Amino acid sequence: MRFGRFILVRLALLVLTLWLVSAAIFIGAQVLPGDVGRTLLGPLADAQAVAAINHQYGTDRPVFVQYWDWLSQALQGDFGTSLALRAPVAPFVIEALRNSAALAGVALLLVVPIGIGAGVWSGLRAGSLTDRLIILTSVSAAIVPDFVTALVLLMILALWLGWFPITGVAPDGSGLWAGIYYLILPALPLVLIYTGYIARMARAGMVEALGADYTRTAILKGLRTRTVLLRHVLRNALMPTITVIATQIGYLLGGLVVIESLFHIQGLGNLVLSAAKAHDFPMLEAGVMVMAAVYAIGAAVGDLLQAVLDPRLRRSGAL
Repeated sequence: MRFGRFILVRLALLVLTLWLVSAAIFIGAQVLPGDVGRTLLGPLADAQAVAAINHQYGTDRPVFVQYWDWLSQALQGDFGTSLALRAPVAPFVIEALRNSAALAGVALLLVVPIGIGAGVWSGLRAGSLTDRLIILTSVSAAIVPDFVTALVLLMILALWLGWFPITGVAPDGSGLWAGIYYLILPALPLVLIYTGYIARMARAGMVEALGADYTRTAILKGLRTRTVLLRHVLRNALMPTITVIATQIGYLLGGLVVIESLFHIQGLGNLVLSAAKAHDFPMLEAGVMVMAAVYAIGAAVGDLLQAVLDPRLRRSGAL
């Protein structure tokens, strides 16, 4: 019952967060320069024609009425009509989310095993030469911005060596493996950054767990080393790392504007950037709202995973 109450409270907070974010996004779009009529008809259009377009799209109504209509339609999956493309917004947002999810999935498939494996290995050999090399490599990889790493890898692996294509979009009709192959190069800059970050998190958790009282108690009981590591050390050591991975999914799905632009991937970040440039308010609102929802859901999933792995947190009300 405590866990069920914790889930209900976390879901209520998630709904409240998304509602506040939706209000902030809509109000932010209202204060941006320009309006629908001018965007569609151009800066030299007649004022009456602009007013007619604004009335047609309902942008001359009170802000609260517009917000309620937009929110009620968005809850039904209808984000309006794109001003630039003259088509419903939802299919473009869904396709962009699918593309970003594919890139994030390939990155996570590489990051999670490599990062956790390197961190656990380093933590088990804390203070050794291997430990120092892993720490040095992880810090060096994490401090370089992703767009710098992407440009270097693009020049070396795609242009000079020809191992990968210069785009992250597979041709139409390509299979699953071809799609993954085209996404490996765009995912590598993320792998270098997040592998080092996750490895350091996992190492810190391992060092702390190995020196904890419960570990010493398990060893004194005569349990085998493998049993102590699997049943006592790893579960507690990797809890913060798993939570961090869950919270970073939002960034991987919506915060990779430069990576997506560089490799011509029509993801969420690229969609929001293009909508902002074109003053496409419905597309901009929908894209930012989906990105915010992904961030909020990722944080909620991280909290739930942390509560599942450590029941003491939900019982004490720490989460």
